[in-house]
Amino acid sequence: MTEKLHDNGVGAPYVLARARIREGRLHPRGATWDGRGVNFALFSAHATKVELCLFDDEGEKEVERVELPEYTDEIWHGYLPDARPGTIYGYRVHGPYEPEAGHRFNPNKLLIDPYAKGLVGTIEWNPALFGYKMETGDDLTFDERDSAPYTRRSRVIDPAFTWGRDAKPDVPWERTIVYETHVKGFTKLHPAVPEKLRGTYAGMGHPAVLDYIKSLGITSVELLPVHSFVQDDYLQQKGLINYWGYNTISFFTPAQRYAAVPDFASSEFKEMVARMHGAGLEVILDVVYNHTAEGNEKGPTLSFKGVDNASYYRLLPNQPRYYINDTGTGNTFNLSHPRVLQLVTDSLRYWATEMRVDGFRFDLATILGREPYGFDEGGGFLDTCLQDPVLNSVKLIAEPWDCGPGGYQVGGFPPGWAEWNDRFRDDVRAYWRGDEGLLPGLASRLTASADKFNKRGRKPWASVNFVTAHDGFTLNDTVSYNEKHNEANGEGNRDGHSHNLSYNYGVEGPTDDPEIRAVRFRQMRNMLATLFLSKGTPMLLAGDEFARTQQGNNNAYCQDNEVSWVDWSAIGEEERDLAEFTQRLILLRNALPILSRGRFLTGRYDEELGVKDVTWLTPDGKEMTPEHWGDGYARSIAVLLDGRAQESGIKQQGSEATLLLLINAYHDVVRFTLPGTAGGQEWVRLVDTNLPESQVAASIQAGADYDVTGRSMLALVLRPDVCAAASAVERSFTHVMQAFERASAERVAFGPVHATAA
Repeated sequence: MTEKLHDNGVGAPYVLARARIREGRLHPRGATWDGRGVNFALFSAHATKVELCLFDDEGEKEVERVELPEYTDEIWHGYLPDARPGTIYGYRVHGPYEPEAGHRFNPNKLLIDPYAKGLVGTIEWNPALFGYKMETGDDLTFDERDSAPYTRRSRVIDPAFTWGRDAKPDVPWERTIVYETHVKGFTKLHPAVPEKLRGTYAGMGHPAVLDYIKSLGITSVELLPVHSFVQDDYLQQKGLINYWGYNTISFFTPAQRYAAVPDFASSEFKEMVARMHGAGLEVILDVVYNHTAEGNEKGPTLSFKGVDNASYYRLLPNQPRYYINDTGTGNTFNLSHPRVLQLVTDSLRYWATEMRVDGFRFDLATILGREPYGFDEGGGFLDTCLQDPVLNSVKLIAEPWDCGPGGYQVGGFPPGWAEWNDRFRDDVRAYWRGDEGLLPGLASRLTASADKFNKRGRKPWASVNFVTAHDGFTLNDTVSYNEKHNEANGEGNRDGHSHNLSYNYGVEGPTDDPEIRAVRFRQMRNMLATLFLSKGTPMLLAGDEFARTQQGNNNAYCQDNEVSWVDWSAIGEEERDLAEFTQRLILLRNALPILSRGRFLTGRYDEELGVKDVTWLTPDGKEMTPEHWGDGYARSIAVLLDGRAQESGIKQQGSEATLLLLINAYHDVVRFTLPGTAGGQEWVRLVDTNLPESQVAASIQAGADYDVTGRSMLALVLRPDVCAAASAVERSFTHVMQAFERASAERVAFGPVHATAA
C-alpha cells in the first residue's frame, strides 16, 4: 500500500511507499544500477531508521519517501525495481540527537549519500543546513527546518563508458616526472583551447595542452582536488571562492564545476583521462580523505555528520560533543573505523578502476596513518594499501605531515609509498639564497635524502623533490618577494606561512631592472637544475618553467581568478628560454641513468670496479673532509657521479656516463679545478645557468681551472679517451651527447602562444 502523508514543510507533499521496495543487498554501498533497478545501501551503526527521499527530474521537489526495509551488519538497504540512472535522491536518517554522546541525527536534514557517484544542485548557505539552531550558536539545540531546498542531492549514474584501446602508461617510478597543476587554472586563459572548454576536464585533455606538457618531458600530471567539494560560506561572504578544492563532501563524484557539461562530469573526466593516456601521460589525483566540509560541532549537517557522526569522525574520548582537529579544518575523518576505512579504500579503487587514474597524492597523509594512540606506519589504512591488489599497483604519494601531535613524518611512511620532501624545498631555497651551513643538507637532498628514506628497502624515488608547490610562492615569486602579499585573501595578510626562504634581489615584486631580472632568472635556472639533476622523483609546479607569478600571494587557495590562473599571454623571450632550459634539463636527466638508478648513492669505494658512485669535492678539487663539511661559510661544492658504479643487471643507454656538477651559491666568482678521472681527460659542458643556451656547449680539459660565476650551477659529462672507442663508456657518452643535441634542436610546444611570443 502507498500512504499519502502531510506537507513536508516546504510546500511539497511526499508519500511513503512500502509495496514496491524490496530487501535488496547490503553491498555494494551506495546506489547501484544493475540494469533492472537500483540497490540502495547505507552504513549507519547508530541510526534507528533510514528514509530514502526521491526527487523529481529537476531535483527540486521531493516526491516520495521510501523507508529502507532491511538492516544487516549495520547496513541499511533496499531495492527499487523501477528506479533508473538519473534518479535523484537523498537520505533522512533517524536516531538520537545527543551531541554530548557524539550523536547528531536529525531527519529534517537531507543528506548526501557518502557513496554517491553523481550530484546535482548546489549548496545555498542557510541556517536550515545546520542540525542545531544555528542562530543561537548552541549546538545542543535541535533544528526542525528542512534543509532540502538548500543542499545538494545525490544522483544514480550509469557508469558505462567506451574506453576503446585505452592503456595506462604505467611509467616506472624511476622515470617519473610529476607536473602539479589545476584543471581550471591551467586552461582558463589558454588561447589554443576553445573558450567553452577552458577551465574544464575537456580543456585539460585538449591536444594543444597535452602537446605542451609532453614537449617538456613530463610523464605524470598531478591534478589538485577534483572530488566534489563545498564552497565555504565565509569565503562567499567576502566575494571569494575556494579555488584549490580541499573541502571535500563526496569522495566518488568529480566536481561538476570543471565540466563543460555539468550533467556529464563523470564521462568528461573519463574522456580527459583517456586523452592523457593516449598522449602517454599518467593522471595522479590530489585527494582529501583526512577531513570533510562539515567542520566542527558548529558546522553544517550535509552528509556524514547526519548519517553517523560517532563513526565517521574522531571525537574527543571524554567529550564526544567535540571533534579532534588534527587537520586544522575542524574535524578529522576516522579511518580507525572499519566502515570508514572501507569507504576510503572503495573510493580509491573506484577512481583507479572505473575512472582509470594512475595514482594519488594524499593531502595531510599522516592522518591516514593515525590511530587513536598516534601515527603508525603499520596502521590500518597503510597496511590496507600494501595488500590491496588494486591500490598497491598505483602510485601512492603522501604529504607526510598534519598539525596533530607527532604529525611531521617525512620518511616515516612504509615501503611502497613516495612522500613529498619539504626538506628538499627548504634546503635548496636556503642554499641558493646564500644561507650559511647548508652544504651537508644540500648534499643529502641531491642524493634523494638518504638520511630520511634509505631504510626498509625503500628506493630513491620515494623522495618526491620539489622547490615549489601549489601551497606557497611560485618559483618566480621565490626570487621576487621577501614577504608574502596575501592582502587579496581578505585576512589582513595574516594567512599563509611566513617562512618562505625567498629573496627579492633588490626590489619587492616585478621590475624592469635588467641586472635584477638577470639574477632572478639565473636563480630560477639554478633551482630548476638542482631539482632535475638530483636523485629522487622531481615535481614541477605548472608554470614555474616559464616564471609564472601569483603576485606574491603564497596562499592563493581562494583566488579563482588571474592571480592563480596560468597566464599564457605573459610568456616573452626570457620566459620561453626558461621553459626550453627546463626541457633540456629533463632530456639530460633521462639520458643519465645514474640520476634514476635504483639504489642510494653511498660514496663508498668499490674495490671490484675501482670507483666511487659519488665523490664530494672542494672547489680546488680535493675530496671533502669533515672540516670542510663543518665550514658554515662554505657555499660551493663539486659533485662527481661516476656512472660505472652501477648496480648489476641490464645496463641502460648512457648508464656508464660520468657526470660532474659544479655548484656555487656564493655571490661572487669561485675558481674550480676540474677533476681528472680514469678513462677520460676532457669534460663537455652541457649546462651553465649563467650562459645562454647557444654558448653552453664547450670542452674543458680535466685538471684545468674554471671560474664559476656567482650564483651558478654547471653540469659536465666526461668524454672518454680515444682508446675507449666502442666501449660501454664511449657508447654512454655518445648517448648523452645525442640527447643533448636533440634538446638543443627541440622547442617547447607552446602552440599559438609560442608563435605570438616569437
